[in-house]
Amino acid sequence: MPRWNPDDYEKHSSAQKDWGGELIEKLHLCGEEQVLDIGCGDGGLTVMIAARLMRGIVTGIDLSRDMIAHAQSRYPPSEYPNCHFACMDVRTMSCESLFDVAFSNAALHWVPEQDRVLETVFLALKPGGRLLFQMGGQGNAAEFFAVARTLVAERPWKRYFSGFTPGWRFLSDTEYTRLLEHAGFRPLGVELFPVDMVHADRQELEGWIRTTWLPFLERLPASRKEEFITALADRYLASHPPDPDGRTCVKMVRLEAEAKKGAE
Repeated sequence: MPRWNPDDYEKHSSAQKDWGGELIEKLHLCGEEQVLDIGCGDGGLTVMIAARLMRGIVTGIDLSRDMIAHAQSRYPPSEYPNCHFACMDVRTMSCESLFDVAFSNAALHWVPEQDRVLETVFLALKPGGRLLFQMGGQGNAAEFFAVARTLVAERPWKRYFSGFTPGWRFLSDTEYTRLLEHAGFRPLGVELFPVDMVHADRQELEGWIRTTWLPFLERLPASRKEEFITALADRYLASHPPDPDGRTCVKMVRLEAEAKKGAE
């Protein structure tokens, strides 16, 4: 899996956190729930959920030990007693009927085995429990990836990308509905919708590339990573120039899914 840098990610993930904050509002928590936050990353959204749980608990899980260590250090139990973190793979977690709500933001497109994710989440939820997920969906960052594919096919980069396969999976609403139903969920709403990821300047765009699209960067020797980031930003901005205020924009597509465990 990619080796995430928690401090760098925290600095360059404001859009993901804004989307996550909006998604948390849609949970309509009563304050007593047991919540599972899947792919919690640096823990920023997990503590936002914790603040809404006066008598409940949220458990943030992530496959990255670096992210979990960062979250545990930044949000210690002495200050956040109803907020727990654990290094765990959602595909293999083993728990039954522990949670009222499963939440995930900007994470699950990194897990190709979505069928396995939904199977384990179904088991982890109590009867009547629900999930609310948002992730990259079909067509996500298509213009950005078109530029990236062109760049990695050219010298001097193509020698690093022989046999390269993406580490993400962007599903359609129809595909995800089918997966939910197969896992036993009753879908309440599954939709794709476009959003713009806006960065204040070129530096923020490069920070987003550096901290998010690690499957590209991990193909490169350390001495060439920044050179590649610069080349990719150059190429992207040549066809998608900043606005008059210097802001850059990448067109994204989000997949949002809400479902319930049980027929009623």
